[in-house]
Amino acid sequence: MPKVIIIGAGPSGTIAASLLHKRGYQVTILERLQFPRFSIGESLLPQCMEFIEEAGMMDTIINAGFQFKNGASFVHREQHAEFSFEDKFTPGRGTTFQVQRGKFDHILANEAQRMGVEIRWQTEVIAVNFSDYPKLVIKNASGEIEHIEADFVLDASGFGRILPRLLDLESPSGFPVRKALFGHIEDRINNSQFDRNKIRITVHPDHKDVWLWLIPFSNGRSSIGVVAETAFYDNWENNKTALQDIISQDDSLHALLKNALFDEPINDIVGYSANVKSLYGKGYALLGNAGEFLDPVFSSGVTIAMKSASLAADILDRQFKNEVVDWAADYAVPLQLGVDTFRVFVDAWYDGRLQDVIFHKQPQPEIKAMICSILAGYAWDESNPYVKNALTRLNTLVELCRAG
Repeated sequence: MPKVIIIGAGPSGTIAASLLHKRGYQVTILERLQFPRFSIGESLLPQCMEFIEEAGMMDTIINAGFQFKNGASFVHREQHAEFSFEDKFTPGRGTTFQVQRGKFDHILANEAQRMGVEIRWQTEVIAVNFSDYPKLVIKNASGEIEHIEADFVLDASGFGRILPRLLDLESPSGFPVRKALFGHIEDRINNSQFDRNKIRITVHPDHKDVWLWLIPFSNGRSSIGVVAETAFYDNWENNKTALQDIISQDDSLHALLKNALFDEPINDIVGYSANVKSLYGKGYALLGNAGEFLDPVFSSGVTIAMKSASLAADILDRQFKNEVVDWAADYAVPLQLGVDTFRVFVDAWYDGRLQDVIFHKQPQPEIKAMICSILAGYAWDESNPYVKNALTRLNTLVELCRAG
């Protein structure tokens, strides 16, 4: 029986492991930490639910008590725009959840274990060799060094980016270096007009390339964060003061969170955007953030991670059955289609083009539905013109919106 080792027990790792285990393969996940643990990427997209269902984990997630999510709300000064994911162009699920990732990832890992996947917690990969077949050197939970072998390795290590570091696969992302400040708060929002079923994206009133997220959870708490280029933060001495001051600079967000309790540390991450020279090689493939991470603005990270897991599991199944597979044509190219679609939208967000579209006062319903599909995570649907010809279509739309 072919053996697969997966590095990392996050969403891409557990989805891939479950799909491969269902096909009859021996799967072991190596996870450096002990779950639950804190992570960002908390506002899922509806496309994620397709992969959760494919892995056989849907009922558990539905019954976990997470905050229901049906769309996104955008605010800039007096401008306000809403996207309901159920009004999208692409068929498929139109709702999802906003999740505390510590709990969410732990549930996925527990489900994978229940299905029969082995997870070795507190196990760190410290060296690899793919010269003939995959060999890994690991440090186990007892601190002992072990040498293990597999038929294939999937790197689902997220921002840890284990194989890119060990195999010198790192490549510049092309995005400016940005910094995110973030944490969980007791939001104490008492505004009856506030919709907890949507993520709220606030554009800074004076800086179009600075934005804040507000992700409500089901327990009266929220995730709050701000993203900007690093120089923007130069005037603050600590993360908590910076985040609170930036919130106060937007009147509507400040009013919404006027009673909020900042009772947990405010964390930061700098230079999170990343890329690699190749998404695959002899005996391995990179999943999710281990391969490429764009930006948190459209919550695409978990969706791309799960998409990569689904693609990789299908290709590995065919490879183990001695079918001819092409990791470039069957994995890298189709995965990159959605990543590149999101990239076009991320670029257009930060330079203001997409904001002109989102806040246009008279949007055409059919075009809004196409944009909504991408915001809902359906960035691989080539029947959508804004996927198939993303840059050209979006630029044309921007010109039309700016012309009034």
